[in-house]
Amino acid sequence: MPAAPAKKPANSAFLKPLIPSAELAAIVGAAPLPRTEVIKKVWEHIKADGLQDPSNKRMINADAKLKPIFGKSQVSMFEMTKLLNAHLK
Repeated sequence: MPAAPAKKPANSAFLKPLIPSAELAAIVGAAPLPRTEVIKKVWEHIKADGLQDPSNKRMINADAKLKPIFGKSQVSMFEMTKLLNAHLK
């Protein structure tokens, strides 16, 4: 029986806990979280408050909590990830 291939180590950069800025902490909490969890919690906020543009689901309409993070009233879901990274240390 051949040996199982060695498992690839997990990408620790994605799993490293990061500290959110004060603006982002209003949505995800102040505790350090991995980048993937931060994005997941922001998506939960977007879906819970119905912030996706109904005519183009790729666009997110910022509410009062998201506007200081995004810096504008509407962003694409791809741009959102880049903007969130600026609020993580």
